Amino acid sequence: MPTPGQSSGQSSAGAALETTPWGSVFMFCGLFAIFGFVTWLNGPLITFSKLAFSLSDIEAFLVPSVFYLSYFFLALPSAFILRKTGMKTGMALGLLAMAVGAAGFGQFASMRLFPPTLVSLFVIGAGLSLLQTASNPYISVLGPIESGAQRIALLGIFNKLAGAAAPVLIGTFILNGIGHMQAQVDAAPTAAARDLLLDAFAARIHLPYLLMGAFLAVIAVLVYKSPLPNISDDANPGSGKSFVAAIPQMFFGFLAIFFYVGVEVMAGDAVGTYGNGFNLPLDQTKFFTSFTMVTMLIGYLCGLVAIPRFISQEKYLTFSAVLGILFSVGAFLTKGYTSVAFVWALGFANAMMWPAIFPLGIRGLGKLTEFGAAFLVMGIIGGAVIPQLFAHFKDQYGFQLVFLCLMVPAYLYIFLFGLFAARLAKRG
Repeated sequence: MPTPGQSSGQSSAGAALETTPWGSVFMFCGLFAIFGFVTWLNGPLITFSKLAFSLSDIEAFLVPSVFYLSYFFLALPSAFILRKTGMKTGMALGLLAMAVGAAGFGQFASMRLFPPTLVSLFVIGAGLSLLQTASNPYISVLGPIESGAQRIALLGIFNKLAGAAAPVLIGTFILNGIGHMQAQVDAAPTAAARDLLLDAFAARIHLPYLLMGAFLAVIAVLVYKSPLPNISDDANPGSGKSFVAAIPQMFFGFLAIFFYVGVEVMAGDAVGTYGNGFNLPLDQTKFFTSFTMVTMLIGYLCGLVAIPRFISQEKYLTFSAVLGILFSVGAFLTKGYTSVAFVWALGFANAMMWPAIFPLGIRGLGKLTEFGAAFLVMGIIGGAVIPQLFAHFKDQYGFQLVFLCLMVPAYLYIFLFGLFAARLAKRG
């Protein structure tokens, strides 16, 4: 097993194992639960930030944008870091970065200083970028590549269970009574009285995020000391694929991840804002992200059973994309809670997309696997771009129409990627 300081040639996910070491898989399940909890806090944090910092929707949507931008800028540097440190040390460093970011977020958000709060979110995203760059290709080949989507689906179950819990916890303990708080702030007789109310509200975030930072630091130590199997890319018979031949596969995989994360964030983080468009109460919309997480969890369970036993990951991906188009159209054609329910249902459509896209995007890359994985992780910037487009245009053209125009083309591209990805991976 790799030790700290080994090169990625000794610890990278270059060659698939013939059998699945389930002990290591379940260790990753715990890590992916942490990923999910931290990531899906962004939805309710949009609501928190809008009130605490007195922001417009466009400004509040900087919360997920900055978080996902960090993946674009730091995925490739993460690959180089992993080559120097080895997997365990790199993942521990990622968790430590998340710990620092969480502590900083709690401190600056409670002081109502928005720019350094965004910097702290960027640091959290940087740590996750390092973790994602290491863990996704690794779990894809921690067993037969044909069942890579199945293993990622198992991790996704833990990820989305934690993701569903995150909005409930922050909604209960931090956003409790936010509708009443908003009314009090709006009715405040003076600016000083308004600031006192907002200071008290923002202070609620301080202790939970400091505790989260301490927890992440402890997990970093445990990961550093944990055993991981050695997967050597030297044994990979497909390691001869040239960089030039790999470029189309990586580029189209990047676009698939870009559009997938964009629609996932729209269905998860933006669903509260979408519900607000129908004037639904804040004390209800603050929990909407959890409902999307529940439908994603159901989707992961279905994928775990179906792939590859009854259907290939490519065909399941195209099926999921068709569902995404249908649910997006359903959301456009309906109103109120029915329309929001179609957005929640997008969680089911989205569930198996990442588990299918990632193995297809790195299949056959051999010694380029780490670089290809980093390139795919850069596609997570879609979670910054597409929701920002929604925030910018929803008031001008109608939030339902803008939602439809962003979602349907994205799902159409994912559908085409599912049709042609396997063929693309065989080239070169």
